[in-house]
Amino acid sequence: MPTHEERMQKKQAVVRGRIESARHERGILLLNTGNGKGKSSAAFGVLARALGHGLRAAVVQFVKGRSDTGEEAFFRGHASVAWHVGGEGFTWETQDRERDARAAAAAWQVARTHLDDPGIDLVILDELTYAFKYDWLPLPEVIAALRARPPLQHVIVTGRGAPPALREIADTVTEMNMEKHAFRAGIRAMPGVEY
Repeated sequence: MPTHEERMQKKQAVVRGRIESARHERGILLLNTGNGKGKSSAAFGVLARALGHGLRAAVVQFVKGRSDTGEEAFFRGHASVAWHVGGEGFTWETQDRERDARAAAAAWQVARTHLDDPGIDLVILDELTYAFKYDWLPLPEVIAALRARPPLQHVIVTGRGAPPALREIADTVTEMNMEKHAFRAGIRAMPGVEY
């Protein structure tokens, strides 16, 4: 049986080989989807990382209509972040399909300006997937815009139920699943954890 040191040396050789074979540099399209918590939180973690590297970023929030979130309070004032809350609130709150569709279309126009701007290094399209579930935006148009973005621009799309076509063009897809959630146990959404 190989020793720990021998196993780690073998693993190191495999990892180094993969690093050496990765020679391309281009913008990455990440998709955080699934029913579990943390899709947006993960995207905002990447936003913090990007700012730490001096990158410029834009956040466009679809669906979410509140402006009292911790992430917005923290990032909105940052000189390298453009922040846009484009939603009217969750569909069960608004109960107005036409208003929600108009809000999504307006948010998409804001998103398009960022996706067309080579000076923006990272674009976060938070809760964009709902726009496809409720037919607020045409998926082919969004996919075309994502493909036509500047070559080094990174994009993160979040939201439940990502359609197969979006999954297919994404470079990295993370499916977040829920095993337990405090809310289901009667615990209120807590500031700093949920919003």
